[in-house]
Amino acid sequence: MSQPAVPMSQSSVKERPYAWIILLAVYLASLAAPLNQFKVPPILDLINTEFNMDLSGGGLFMSVFSIAGCILAIPAALIIQRLGLKMAGLIAVGSVFAGSLVGSLAATSSVLYAGRVIEGVGMGLIMVMAPAAIALWFPANRRGAPMALWATCVGIGSISMYNFAPLLATSYGLKSVWWLGTIVAFVAFILFAVLFRSPRPEERLEEPKPDVDAGPAISFKDVMSNNRMWMLSLQFLCFNLVVMAFSTFYPTFLLEVRDFSLARAASMSSLIMVVSIFAGPLAGYLTDRVWKRRYWILSAWVIGAVLYAFPFSVTGWMIPGLLISMGILTAPIVPASFAVIPEVVGSPKLAGMGMGVMALGQNVGMLIGPWAFGHSIENFGWLTSCYLLLPFFLVAFIATWFAKVK
Repeated sequence: MSQPAVPMSQSSVKERPYAWIILLAVYLASLAAPLNQFKVPPILDLINTEFNMDLSGGGLFMSVFSIAGCILAIPAALIIQRLGLKMAGLIAVGSVFAGSLVGSLAATSSVLYAGRVIEGVGMGLIMVMAPAAIALWFPANRRGAPMALWATCVGIGSISMYNFAPLLATSYGLKSVWWLGTIVAFVAFILFAVLFRSPRPEERLEEPKPDVDAGPAISFKDVMSNNRMWMLSLQFLCFNLVVMAFSTFYPTFLLEVRDFSLARAASMSSLIMVVSIFAGPLAGYLTDRVWKRRYWILSAWVIGAVLYAFPFSVTGWMIPGLLISMGILTAPIVPASFAVIPEVVGSPKLAGMGMGVMALGQNVGMLIGPWAFGHSIENFGWLTSCYLLLPFFLVAFIATWFAKVK
């Protein structure tokens, strides 16, 4: 006599082998966006000189990249739902390619600005599409590590440009940096088109069946009215505001105040991202298995507030020491924030909508941070401007507390 079937618990669900190929495809597509986004900070001083801009103007040049992301953040989830993950991904990477190509051929600063906006369209879509694709292929109890691995694309992209952009720009001119971004985006487009697909019927994840009294299905309206999701987005806004303000201008600070060379200033500034490449996946692994993700995020904000008070006052060996510490101790914020989205919105199927809310906070932070920080430096100086970032750590801590993620 056969035994009755035992319902599969969520803890026993494992991803299919092709899920890791999907992660690779999504990673390569995502990499093109931050690589093009971060080609500006390491050569900002050269851009300001060539186009006769001040620090706030240079910050705005970085900020315009996020305009499209702010506009598309919420609609992106609906666009992806209508077009499907693959088509949305192709449009995203195609936009990064097109925008970088426009910049490569630009003869004036206004056209260069326009190219940055087009590149931002790709960033706005890919950062919503990618976590939704990962959530589709990986079960909740095994999602932290792949989310953390995917999140390293920002570090890899920025490190690459921080170290190669100054060399290219000084040897072959500013446009060579744009051509590098164009080529990378084109290759990413081809690979994503070949590798990415949706799960086949036999590859779909088993999901716990809803209780009889579970109530009606969660809708888009429910996600938009979810206060916990907006609190999570607010803390991510603060994270991106602080990180983008710091990463945009720290190479310039080292160049102008600490008398570093252009290449050394950019390479030193990339240390925080170098460390995050290793610390991020480890943090994602730990947030899957040790402690509650909420406590990881809260602790990172407390420690981060201490560390971010000193980067513009330390000298000598303390500069790399502080940057390494910042990379290690703030690493849990990104993977833990992404991993809890399906939980906060109530279903993996709504992860795209939740990521739209998260992306809105992300892009608003990236839009405000560089321009506002550049303006602050011009009016109050480096050290005071650094201290003006600290209240955002408190706001992020409070927002995370009220998000009540598990």
